Amino acid sequence: MAYGLLYDYLMGQCINAYEYFGAHFVTKTIKRKKVNGVMFRLYAPMAEDVSVIGEWNGWDVRVNKMDKVDPCGVFETFIPDLREYQSYKYHFKNAKGVYVDKADPFAFYSEFRPQTCSRLYGIEGFPWDDNEYMSKRNRNFDEAMSIYEIHLGSWKGKIDGRYPSYEEVADYLIPYLQENGYTHVEIMPITQYPFDGSWGYQATGFYSVDSRYGNPKQLMSFVNRLHKAGFGVILDFAPVHFATDSYALREFDGTCLYEYSDPNHTISPWGSAQFDLGKDPVRSFLMSAMNYFLEYFHFDGLRIDAVSNIVYWDGDKSKGENTGATEFIRRLNGKLHYAHPSIMTIAEDSTDFTKVTHPIEYGGLGFDYKWDLGWMNDTLKYYGLDPIYKKYHHNDLNFSMAYFFSENFLLPLSHDEVVHGKGTIINKMWGDYETKFALLRNLYAYQFAHPGKKLNFMGNELASFDEWNENKSLPWNLLSFPKHDSIKRLCRDLNLIYKYHIAMHKEEYNPAHFRWTMVDNSSQSVYAFERDFGDEVMLFVFNMTPNYYDSYDVGTYQEGEFEEIFNSDKDVYGGYNNYNGDKKHTYPGGPEDRPYHINIKLASFGACFFLLSKKDNSPIINELKVAKKAKSTPKKTKTIKKTKKTSTKRSK
Repeated sequence: MAYGLLYDYLMGQCINAYEYFGAHFVTKTIKRKKVNGVMFRLYAPMAEDVSVIGEWNGWDVRVNKMDKVDPCGVFETFIPDLREYQSYKYHFKNAKGVYVDKADPFAFYSEFRPQTCSRLYGIEGFPWDDNEYMSKRNRNFDEAMSIYEIHLGSWKGKIDGRYPSYEEVADYLIPYLQENGYTHVEIMPITQYPFDGSWGYQATGFYSVDSRYGNPKQLMSFVNRLHKAGFGVILDFAPVHFATDSYALREFDGTCLYEYSDPNHTISPWGSAQFDLGKDPVRSFLMSAMNYFLEYFHFDGLRIDAVSNIVYWDGDKSKGENTGATEFIRRLNGKLHYAHPSIMTIAEDSTDFTKVTHPIEYGGLGFDYKWDLGWMNDTLKYYGLDPIYKKYHHNDLNFSMAYFFSENFLLPLSHDEVVHGKGTIINKMWGDYETKFALLRNLYAYQFAHPGKKLNFMGNELASFDEWNENKSLPWNLLSFPKHDSIKRLCRDLNLIYKYHIAMHKEEYNPAHFRWTMVDNSSQSVYAFERDFGDEVMLFVFNMTPNYYDSYDVGTYQEGEFEEIFNSDKDVYGGYNNYNGDKKHTYPGGPEDRPYHINIKLASFGACFFLLSKKDNSPIINELKVAKKAKSTPKKTKTIKKTKKTSTKRSK
């Protein structure tokens, strides 16, 4: 079996290399006696004179020599009577004739930085009791998915000068998620990394759980407890590049074993070393690492970082497709989904590369979801505009629906948007203090109304004006201020509405369930659209200017009675209570030639959701009935109410 696994590893077909390589606690029969110890195995094709050095042998390179057991470059040795947490490294002469000490690429645990050794750890035997959750787990195509992206070290901050453990974070995180209506957590990378400022995206140990927050079984406990509370857990994973620290993967055996040997591609735009995803052993190494976290830690999905730097050479479309890397992605998604049919893979991709979320058998990359970074960029730029100029950029906001149904998109407002001088989400809004809050409420409502799964970085719900800092806690004290606490309340209610109403998440990637009812009103910068599923129909209206309308006509395809279920201008959200308390009946004719309309109050920078509560016209769009009514009604008697603009100032 070991040789079959090794063959698959060398051929780039292996997703369980961690069962063979690395340091494993085993029991061997030696001279008819059972002996407990650790089997070490290392893949280093150009290495010579290999030994294991550790605290048990005083770091003496002569004590525990490793035997070369395969000509491809596999070394192994068995050492009895070792204990968990003992530190070790591999010592060998590399291809350049230089003796080096290297951390174990397959280590399950590592020393806390700035120390650099691997540590022995028995990965087996965690008492999982999340069977009920795992049996119901799926890819959430027809379910609400609101993801709370979190950096474990700065969500609550340090405790007495130390990082909180995985379990300590869970103590606070679970009730917070329950209170605020999220469905999933996405944790930023927790594979071992040396530099705090890389946030985990430049790792040194791709199987080693980040020792800042505890050991592997503490991470298992974190996932287990979240599952029992009903929450999915997604792991952010970076397979594009790795840290250049000399003790890790860089020039591991004196050659570019893991990175590109071509100097034009060896170093990434971030200054890290780039994995050569065209090499079969590298493919097996990374596929196995991701499968390791799915298999042993029960993660429900993987967010794959920097897919743009996978599909194109160095992330530059002009350099062409990196076919070796795209083949790796297809292989990864195919094998992981075969092994774990209910897990999700999510692409963080800023390119226009086609068929990212299409099945592999139809020429796609095989991801389940793709971050819609185009939506994010266009939307945030639009909300930052002076309302005077929004009419000239009207199509920037509705452009997303021109391509939305080409992929399974996820709408992110992620950590990347609140760092490095970009300003926080509320700081990106146009206007003075009050206006920024009004626009922020509108933005979050728009994100949830728009088709696509949702992701928000921790702290977005606090409306902080200070950028995120990985070394500081979130500014939880802001919740003592009504304006900020009201934004958190709004985010909670949007999550609850999103989960409750099937029109907002069922078959959302089917264009039959979406219709613009006001899309061309650039002069007033008002948008409206309908979404439906089954008998449920919802109408969403957004006013992108400070103009207040006491009487405003919004078109609809549906005849009946609409009830307002959400309004961003309610006082509980920090607004001025310009909402629609009574139900709205439809009338014939509407703006932009819609068959019906309702007349509503529309607040300054207001966003409102309406639910069709009484349906007089059973088909969603009955073209024959609409055409018949239009034909039988003389033009001179058909009236369309004109919009009445009553004020250009916010009404209190």
